Amino acid sequence: MTTPAIEVSHLTKEYRLGALQSLKDTALNAGRRLLGKPVAERPLFKALDDVSFTVQPGEVVGIIGHNGAGKSTLLKMLARISTPTSGTVKVNGRIAPLIEVGAGFVPDFTGRENVYLNGAILGMSKAEIDRKFDEIVDFAEMADFIDTPVKRYSSGMQVKLAFAVATSVESEILIVDEVLAVGDLAFQRKCFDRMEEIIRNEGRAVIVVSHNIRQIERICERALLIDHGLLVEDGSAQTVCERFYEQSNSRIEANMAARSRTRIAGSGELTLLNVSVLDKNGEPAAAIAPGEPLRVRLRFELHRAMDDLEIVVGTHRTDFVYITASSTRSQLPALSLGAGMHEIEYYLPSYPVATGTYSVRMVVMDRHHRVLFDGESLRSFVVRSPRAEPLNQQWKIVEAPAEFRFIDSPKHIETKPRPTSVSPESQDMSIRA
Repeated sequence: MTTPAIEVSHLTKEYRLGALQSLKDTALNAGRRLLGKPVAERPLFKALDDVSFTVQPGEVVGIIGHNGAGKSTLLKMLARISTPTSGTVKVNGRIAPLIEVGAGFVPDFTGRENVYLNGAILGMSKAEIDRKFDEIVDFAEMADFIDTPVKRYSSGMQVKLAFAVATSVESEILIVDEVLAVGDLAFQRKCFDRMEEIIRNEGRAVIVVSHNIRQIERICERALLIDHGLLVEDGSAQTVCERFYEQSNSRIEANMAARSRTRIAGSGELTLLNVSVLDKNGEPAAAIAPGEPLRVRLRFELHRAMDDLEIVVGTHRTDFVYITASSTRSQLPALSLGAGMHEIEYYLPSYPVATGTYSVRMVVMDRHHRVLFDGESLRSFVVRSPRAEPLNQQWKIVEAPAEFRFIDSPKHIETKPRPTSVSPESQDMSIRA
């Protein structure tokens, strides 16, 4: 049986809330204890609460959760930067932690000196750094500045060099905390490619923390969801990320409900009163199937009569990638509405998107394109396939029917007959996706 790269058992980390005590308060409290008087204790906060899991060699695991959930605390436990209050962490192998890249840089040292210093901090020998030095400098694109003091570097230059050093460490375990969004866009792409190369070709156990959930879905096969210090779900990256989306949407809707009669953005001349998603039968629904009709009803109050209005309604993913949008201009080029309550329905005969969580957006403008209302995440709903998906959902956004056609009809391919088979006269053999 393979020994796990990481074993976490009943891990708990507690912090005492409140500011640090002054020397005077410490002395007074010591005196109270000596006199047998009670001393007010500050409450304990559990950043991690009885967390247990294992990570196998070569496994890529994402850790997700809202701010303050305990993700970074967990990484510090794994990297041995912090010690647990109770429980155990067993790490079998050398760790390369990319938690605070550049934290060990000395401003007055040159880039060259800091490469050797940072590499040593990460456990690299001088010979190892010598061997990899040119590769580190080339990756960081710092050849012209490597003998310049780091204090003259921009923050982006420092992070690029630090990332290059950290990812050059040869280790069995790599721990990454929000470091793939470093530098400019071109370098971010370079960092992401480096991470994928490490994951695919080097067989390391990798732990990744990121608020970019699509990134977690792409590079991780498994994910852990942490909430208020508790491990609430451990499973496939797709399943855990969708639960996180639903959890986030619930918070968004709760916030919306708390301020339902206030504008989100705009002039204040329009107040959104209600948004509902309906299924194909016209009933309120929280989920629909891919390709089914989508009906969204929006009720609002217009505070004065207006001519030549344009209403745009659409949908977006929870990471605010816009999916659809339609304008009333196409059907009602001169829309005029009086003051008072109005209700409009946004209808799509087919909503052909992949399984996931989506939200409604609405923008209302006058004839001069002045924005009366602009709101996102007005109502969230789930698209969920009624059948088991044959492929990973991260590979698509749109649910588009397709056919595979083997033009030469090779003899070694066998297919089961289908009711809608291709006619015998055809040389093509089609398989419905």
